[in-house]
Amino acid sequence: MAIDRNKVIGDLSKIKVQGNKDGMIPAFGVLIQQLPANFWNSFSEKILQAAGDDLMDAAEGLLENAAAECGYHTGYGIITSEEFNSVVGPMIENKPEDVLHGAYGVFTAWGWANAEVVDLVPGEKMVIRAYDYYESDVVNPKKPFAYMIRGVSRAFMDLAYSDPYPDGLGKYKCEQVKGIEKGDPYGEFVVTKA
Repeated sequence: MAIDRNKVIGDLSKIKVQGNKDGMIPAFGVLIQQLPANFWNSFSEKILQAAGDDLMDAAEGLLENAAAECGYHTGYGIITSEEFNSVVGPMIENKPEDVLHGAYGVFTAWGWANAEVVDLVPGEKMVIRAYDYYESDVVNPKKPFAYMIRGVSRAFMDLAYSDPYPDGLGKYKCEQVKGIEKGDPYGEFVVTKA
C-alpha cells in the first residue's frame, strides 16, 4: 500500500474549513456541516424509538441508506477534489484501492471515525476497523448502532468498484460485526456485494 495514512490525516487535518456568509462550509468539492455528534446520535435514537420494535429494521435501513447516499455523493466530491488530489494523489499507485485507503484518511481527519481498511479483496470484500466513532457514544443500544459507517463504507465500495458515478450506488452491503457501543474494543464492518 502506497498511502501514508498518518501523512494524509496530518495534512488534511490542517486544512481550515470555515462557513461562508450563508453558513455553508464549502470544502473538498462538497458542502459539509459541523453539528455536534450528540445531535446525530439523538436524531437516530429518536427515530428508532418512534419506530418501535415493529418498524425497527425498516428504520435502521433508512438510517443506513441516508448515510450511503451522503457517503456516495460526498465521497465522490472528496475523491475528485483539489484537496484530496494534492495530498493523496501523489501517493496513489493502485486505483481504486489506494483511493479507498485515502478516503478513510479523510474520514479520520474530519473526525467522523478513526477508521481504516484492514482487509481488501478488490471488488469483492472490504473490512473496516474503527477504533473510535461518534456513534459509539450511544449507551446500551439494542443492536450495533454505527449506521453512518455502514452506509458510508458500502458507498465507498460503490465508488471504487461499481458503475461510474452517479450510477453505481447500491451494489454493496455492509454488516457491522463488532461495535464499541456493544462492548467490543473496536467496531468492525464487512462490505460485500449486495
